[in-house]
Amino acid sequence: MNKTELVEKIAAGAGLSKVDSKKALDATVAAIKDALVKGDKVQLVGFGTFSVNKRPAREGINPATKQKIKIAAKKVAKFKAGAELTAAL
Repeated sequence: MNKTELVEKIAAGAGLSKVDSKKALDATVAAIKDALVKGDKVQLVGFGTFSVNKRPAREGINPATKQKIKIAAKKVAKFKAGAELTAAL
């Protein structure tokens, strides 16, 4: 499912226009993104939790040259499915 299809499903399920549904989806995604940038968790009960994980710097191998390379530390977004979503799958 892509964003357009999701907007259509939201519009049909909530009885909104596609324009209003797109605005609502964009605002939701922006709010989740802003919270993650600040380092906060976003918990949607029954759906799941969005959080930020820190990956430490590590050493890797370039598969083409077999040389060792340094991989920098970084932060990554993580999603853990909630119990209801897990049960539905």
